[in-house]
Amino acid sequence: MNDQEFDYLKQRILALAGIDLECYKSQQMRRRLEAFIAAQGMDTIPFCSVLARDPGALAKLRDFLTINVTEFFRDREQYQVLRTVILPKLLRRTDRLNIWSAGCSRGAEAYSTAMILQEISPGQAHRTLATDIDEGVLAVARKGGPYSPSDLKNVDRSLLLKYFTKSEEDLMVAPAIRRRVEFRKHNLLSDRFEPGFDLIICRNVTIYFSDGAKTKLLQGFHSSLKEQGVLFIGATETLLSAPSLGFEWIGKCFYRKSASSRLPQAQEAAAPLPRAVEGR
Repeated sequence: MNDQEFDYLKQRILALAGIDLECYKSQQMRRRLEAFIAAQGMDTIPFCSVLARDPGALAKLRDFLTINVTEFFRDREQYQVLRTVILPKLLRRTDRLNIWSAGCSRGAEAYSTAMILQEISPGQAHRTLATDIDEGVLAVARKGGPYSPSDLKNVDRSLLLKYFTKSEEDLMVAPAIRRRVEFRKHNLLSDRFEPGFDLIICRNVTIYFSDGAKTKLLQGFHSSLKEQGVLFIGATETLLSAPSLGFEWIGKCFYRKSASSRLPQAQEAAAPLPRAVEGR
């Protein structure tokens, strides 16, 4: 794939799929696309023509680009910290949490969080918004599945019995939990961010983003979080520029929005979240 072909392919993907590859690491994305197109047995320009007339091919490419990996309670240790430290502290500040699962794929992480909230604050009307750019995965998420055994390998048996129903060989999320999550299409690289979240979950979404795109995204998350709200990222991710972006590290995978000196007095006096796992 030469430079002209790559530029044309990026233009077609933006026009057809709404994904701006200028926000991704160029050389990594180029290599990935070259391998993907070669696997289809085509060259770049004919592949672009197929994308324009074949919705199935476009959906397959979108799924490839957005890396729709989903798993309930992925990284169990971090979800245990979420359950025992982060969420209880946030609940001391408000009795109705506002949570955003960004880049939610098929909804596993959003539903995992909803289950935890039902366990530690049963009956409370928390709000969980889950968003993704891919309507295909959102359709699965809204239906609550089906999810395969590999998707559910980290779910305790007690939660499986309480919050899932059988669908042939797979499982579906029970309606009581499905009703607690709102799914919506959203492009993290171009759409407006809603404000007022206590917790934002964005895990393993940005691994191919350029540094500039990551910075813009984190600035958006910072604006969307309440003061001392928490950002929950993937186990392989770090925010090296966290202090300059207004975040402070409180434990592996967890960052807190730094308190503002211009907060109202009552909020300034509120007890901050402790470090989730001190010394890690």
